[in-house]
Order: sequence, then C-alpha cells, then structure tokens
Amino acid sequence: MTDAHHILQHTFGYSSFRGPQQAIIDSLIGGGDALVVMPTGGGKSLCYQIPALAREGVGVVISPLIALMQDQVSALRELGVRAGFLNSTLSAAEVWQTEQALQQGELDMLYVAPERLIQPRTLALLASCQIALFAIDEAHCVAQWGHDFRADYLRLNVLQEQFPNIPRIALTATADARTRDEITERLSLHKAQQFISGFDRPNIQYRIRQKDKPRQQLLRFLREEQSSNAGIVYCLSRAKVEQTAEWLSGEGFTALPYHAGLPASLRATHQKRFLREDSVIMVATIAFGMGIDKPDVRFVAHLDLPKSIEAYYQETGRAGRDGDPATALLLYGLEDVVKLRQMMAGSEGSEEFKRHEQQRLNAMLGLCEITSCRRQALLRYFGDELPKPCGNCDNCLTPPDTWDATEAVQKALSCVYRTGQRYGAIHVIEVLRGSSSEKVTSAGHDKLSTWGIGRELGQDEWRAIMRQLVAQGYLDVDPDGFGTLRLTERCRAILRGEEKISLRRDKVSVPIAAASSKRRHQDIEPADRELWQALRSCRKRLAEEHGVPPYVIFNDATLRDMLEQRPTTASAMLSVSGVGDVKLERFGGQFLEVIREFEYPA
Repeated sequence: MTDAHHILQHTFGYSSFRGPQQAIIDSLIGGGDALVVMPTGGGKSLCYQIPALAREGVGVVISPLIALMQDQVSALRELGVRAGFLNSTLSAAEVWQTEQALQQGELDMLYVAPERLIQPRTLALLASCQIALFAIDEAHCVAQWGHDFRADYLRLNVLQEQFPNIPRIALTATADARTRDEITERLSLHKAQQFISGFDRPNIQYRIRQKDKPRQQLLRFLREEQSSNAGIVYCLSRAKVEQTAEWLSGEGFTALPYHAGLPASLRATHQKRFLREDSVIMVATIAFGMGIDKPDVRFVAHLDLPKSIEAYYQETGRAGRDGDPATALLLYGLEDVVKLRQMMAGSEGSEEFKRHEQQRLNAMLGLCEITSCRRQALLRYFGDELPKPCGNCDNCLTPPDTWDATEAVQKALSCVYRTGQRYGAIHVIEVLRGSSSEKVTSAGHDKLSTWGIGRELGQDEWRAIMRQLVAQGYLDVDPDGFGTLRLTERCRAILRGEEKISLRRDKVSVPIAAASSKRRHQDIEPADRELWQALRSCRKRLAEEHGVPPYVIFNDATLRDMLEQRPTTASAMLSVSGVGDVKLERFGGQFLEVIREFEYPA
C-alpha cells in the first residue's frame, strides 16, 4: 500500500485533507465500508480515489453518469492515474481493450454504469480481477421516494453478496435521515461507518422571489450580475426549456437547451460546450446536472418551483463548487403549485408515494414563504443546525416586511367558501375586487356577500395572499386541471376570529440585484489582470490540445494560487495548491514560462 497523504500531495497536488476526508480514506484503506453524505464541492471523489490508489487492485466506481465518464476518466489520466470506463458508448473493440487492460492489472480505476455492472458477464469479469474497492456514486439514486431514482441501483446489493470482503463506499450530496436509511438497507451497508458532513454551502447566496414578469427578472439578474458567467437555468417542461434558450440567445447570451427529449448526440454536444467553453448558460430540465463537476458555475436559476427541498438543494449545489461566491435564484408563483399538484395527481405512483411527494412540495413551499433565514431552514430540513442567521440569503440581507393580514385573509377564505370551493385564485380575486366580468356575473357571484369586499387591495396583492395561504396550509389546490382552491381544517380558527395571521409583503419593485451588496468578492486586482488572462489563455490552449475541459488542466483556485505565489521554478510550482508531480511534468513548464515573462520582462 502507498501512504494516503503521499498520494494526496504528489498525485492530486494538495497539502492537506479537508473535513472528514482522512477518516473516510483511512476507514476504506483498512477494509471497512462507508456511507458518505457530503455537500457538492466537498471533495467526495478523493474519498474513494485515494483508497483505490493506496490499496492493491483496481477501484471500481459505479456511476449513472454515462455522458460524463469520458471527462472523469480523462481528468484522472491527466493526473497520471490509469483509468478507464465501461458503458454503452464504447464499440466492441474498445470494450475488449478495456477488459484486457483490467484483467492484466493495467487499470487503477474503472468507471462502470450500474446497468452494465449487474450483468453476469461483468460480474464474472470482476471476479477474475483483484478489486481494491467498490464506490457507489450518487447513492441517493437507490431511494425510491427520491427525485433521481434509478431502478438499476436496487440490484447493487449483489456486490455485498458476491464480493463480501471488498470494501464499499456509497456517496451522495443529498440524503435526509429517511434516504440514508434506505441507502443502508438496499445496499446492505448495515456495518458501514456513516460520515455525515455539514450540508452548508456558505458561498451560495439563496434568493427566492415571486414571479413578476419572470423573463425580465431573469434578464435583469443576468445583465446586472452575471453578464459573462457560466450558469444553469432550470425549467419544469421541455417546451419551456427550448423557448427560454431561444429567447436568451436572442438577447445575446450563449444559451443551450438540454432535456431528455433531445437527441443524445445533441445533448452530449451541449454538455461538452458547457463544460469546456466560458460564459455558457445551460437551460435545462432536471435531466441535466447530476455529477457535473464544472467548478466555476456562478449561478443556478429556477424559473419554476422545484418539487422538493432535496431537488432544490441538489440543483443549487451545482453552483460555486470552487468555493467562490455563487447565487441561487428561484422565481415561483401559485401557478407552479397548481402545475406540480397536477403532475403528482397524474403520476403512476401509489397513494403513499403521492402523499410523500405532497409533503415534500409543502416543505418546499414553506421554504419559499418564510420570513427568517433561508439557510437555517434549509439546513434544518436535513437535520443540520446553523446557530445564527447566515447573513447571505435574501431574507438576511433585505428582511421582508410583514403585516397583520388577518382581516384580508378572512375575506379571502370566506370568498373561497361562498363561491363553492370550485374556482381558482383568479376567479376568487375577481369576486373580491368586485369584477363584473361575464364569468363572475354568469355564475351569480356578483350577488354574493363577498363580492367587492376586497377592493382596497390590488390583484397582485391578492395573488400574494392566496399563494401564502396555500404555502401555509390554510388553502389547498385541487389538482383538477383548474387549480381549484379549497379550505382546509386549519383555516377554522382564523374564520372564527380565534387566531391572527401575519403575511410577508411582496416587494416586486425591488431590483433583484439589491441583495448582493454585501457579497464577498474575489475579483482579480487590476495590476494582476494581464497575468491572470495570460494564465487562463495558457490553460485554454492546453485544454484544447488535450481534449479536456479547462478546469481539468488546472481550476481557477490553482490559477489564483499561481497568481499569488508567482512561482518561477519547478520546486516552487509544486507548492501551488492543485499541482502534483504529473501535472508539474506535463503542464508546469508552460505556466512557469508565462509567469517568468511577467516577472522578468525582456
């Protein structure tokens, strides 16, 4: 065996472990199993890559990310690690070559798709080799109640049955207690040591706003804050993905669509452009993002409400993997709730499944409508605690106004009741505001006692009230296709005057960029910008020559360290974070040359 710290330093170029990494690595090297829950960007991959290199044999990584395996393997090869993959993208000849290398002990790491791993032929092949460990990445895919369920993951307990003495590690960024229990049960990891890191991503600023001309809100956000940055924009439907990408392209951005309905070749092309080019915006459904290790994604924007806090946390976690400031922007409205409830009602899941989905949606709505620190609420959901408000979410930076809405809420609930609990929010608001539209008069609702009793508030104000009443459980939305509002048991106390209620006052006119004033900036100093651009240009040229994304050569944090240290010798370059022996040999000379030109101009 090779010493883990030696591998960390000389292969990966880092001087010390972070958080629980060393404890996890020591456990695996010693032959133990592990379940690791660690936030995106926390360094999960090192937790299995280093033990795989330290132990005799090949480390087998089970990953659902076929489209990303080539880049992951290329990144390891640039570090001098002998890596390969087996999945459906390979030709028969390429499969044979990889299998030969595996059998002859010429691979340190092998990435395998779960559907291929569970095939008898693959299991027989692995049984003939010396295996260092099995790493099950994206382990939350085993959770049947989860947002990324993969049926093939349910059969991965075959590893424990056929390879009982080989250590296994299951890793994920998102798993509440219920999901952790499910992973443990389905993967037979009952004896595994659990390593649950804190879920906090302090560099991500969370902002949630109600929709008010959402395209203009997004456009203002992009132009004022993210004009040259890479990011992801999530939409609920495929049609909206394509329309939004086309619109953003027309506004001068490099925006690419991604959803499961596009041809696989086009999805792969768009994904490659996002990983390898600067300033690309990926407009996508949830089909995109799992396992994306692009470190410099500066924003994730949701134009529709995610189905759950788990999905929201997983998707926003794709921003700011490099630790630099990033923004998670969510725009949502009552229509999103209606749409999601309709989708749930039409799903083929059991009643128990639908009930759990409803509970998760309610928790997501609660996060949207709270007036306190969003990060505290988000972490509390995963069983993590933040002692003080974070100071880096919209509620902390610009505390929302609240008002005693008891009287207005009584009017709204009464109107829902008087109209027979058979209409959506738009119709109820029309009645409250005394509209004489054909729909109102033909239903006879202009004769109701609640007709016109809410003229003092505007349509947007009433929409905000209805949205918050749904979020807080006073009203329910019937998934009947019309968004019908119904009273819940909880509203009785308010209607009887036994309970008061405060609601947040929407600030639709406040610029969405206003909350960014206290952000931590890591802009390059003016005196350093020329060298910074020269280092980036050198990186881009090398990335194109090697056919890999630029961050595979060196990420921004490594370039920043070069900028700060200004190494001019090979030994000095080795002290830069992220520069190991192989990368020094392959790329160090070119970067040293760039730095020397600036340090010792002719």
